[in-house]
Amino acid sequence: MTGRDKKLTYVDAGVNIDAGNRAVHLMRKSVQSTFRPEVLTDIGGFGGFFALNKDKYREPVLVAGTDGVGTKLRVAMLMDRHNTIGIDAVAMCVNDILVQGAEPLFFLDYLAVGKLFPEKVASIVEGVAEGCRQARCALIGGETAEMPGFYSPDEYDLAGFAVGVVERGKIVDGRGIVPGDRLIGLPSAGLHSNGYSLARKVLFEIAGFSVNTYQEKLGRTVGEEMLEPTVIYVKAVAPLLDRFEIKGLAHITGGGLKENVPRVLPQGTGVKISLGSWPVPPVFDLIRQKGNVAEQEMLRTFNMGIGLVAVVAAAQTEEVMADLSARGEKSYLIGEVVAGGPEVIFV
Repeated sequence: MTGRDKKLTYVDAGVNIDAGNRAVHLMRKSVQSTFRPEVLTDIGGFGGFFALNKDKYREPVLVAGTDGVGTKLRVAMLMDRHNTIGIDAVAMCVNDILVQGAEPLFFLDYLAVGKLFPEKVASIVEGVAEGCRQARCALIGGETAEMPGFYSPDEYDLAGFAVGVVERGKIVDGRGIVPGDRLIGLPSAGLHSNGYSLARKVLFEIAGFSVNTYQEKLGRTVGEEMLEPTVIYVKAVAPLLDRFEIKGLAHITGGGLKENVPRVLPQGTGVKISLGSWPVPPVFDLIRQKGNVAEQEMLRTFNMGIGLVAVVAAAQTEEVMADLSARGEKSYLIGEVVAGGPEVIFV
């Protein structure tokens, strides 16, 4: 058969429908493990159905968020380890809606690949499912797009979309924050999913490390440290929302404490944060030293060991921290609200 006579197929163009079907088969159990009673559809439909329990709420307000994992994906590719990066995709979305006071309900993922390897895709989605289990939300849909010529065969991108619900009267929006309120910080697990362009430049280019370089200071390889999943704070924070008046919550992502805490402050208030009031994971000191990065640049790029901040009345501070401790959650009193502009003063 001549080249002119050959019947061209989608596989010849780089897209394998059979591989896609196999990937769906491999991920089915992990996806189903996230289903809540409100889920009405199985994997494979054109859309996911979720029946909101209207009797549970008086004035339900839906809260939606979307995010990606950023260049942390490059570390997963370098290590050829893909079963945790999905946790980060879920965390970046559900933590953002959690700080509005919302209970995460369901999640959808978008995965674009250069070449669809079913086992690899299933591993990525297993991470997404694990994140959903930690967040107590259902993975009710997603899209896996094979895009040859757009991504190289080993490359992929991952993003997510979360929807939650909160009573209108219980929305956490910071409007009740006043000078004298206290800031409680919940620890991060390290870099989480932010600042990786700077982290990779310092650790891989300037320091000359590889993902397999063991660092005594870290107690593991550089790759293992950088691939540590983002903490999902639903388990820690949801009970607080039921038991206390949480005036404000901030998810500490890109921009660090300096940029994210002011997002929840009302006009006429700022915060003072006491450096040294919480332990800073060693990865940040490693980046600062190897890259000669100024402290202020570190503070406006990385979370520096605090992944979420809760603002509470001074009188409730000890009780809130005791509640967290009783449930095995660490927390630190890191600062207070002051009069002034919406800025962060580090002392």
